[in-house]
Amino acid sequence: MKKTRLSLFYLAGYLFIGGSGFLFFPKAMLIIFLSNGNYSDLMLRMMGVFLLTLFIVVFQIIRHRAAELYLTTLVARAWLLTAFTAFYIIYRDPMLLVLLAIVGLGVLLTLTSYIVDSRKASGQV
Repeated sequence: MKKTRLSLFYLAGYLFIGGSGFLFFPKAMLIIFLSNGNYSDLMLRMMGVFLLTLFIVVFQIIRHRAAELYLTTLVARAWLLTAFTAFYIIYRDPMLLVLLAIVGLGVLLTLTSYIVDSRKASGQV
């Protein structure tokens, strides 16, 4: 599961950068993410703390090579993609499209890597 593990560095990267950004520079992050919504500073900073907490978990999955959790990261992000899509339909905030693109790219990378690694492990190349 080497390729899948490597794909999780993208996930860890955007969790760390996004979490740090929303924690320390919440208003600037709204501009970067093209948001047209009105969000409180407290909620944005709490989101930053939450993203950094998820970064710690993902970092440990990578560090410990916990291959049995790789698929779980895909399922969790599929749930996020579903929620972001629903929220975009309701609120029309372009930030949700940016989040869809960032998370979607990571899902694509991990899913592709997971399939390749699984085929290699089962002898199908």
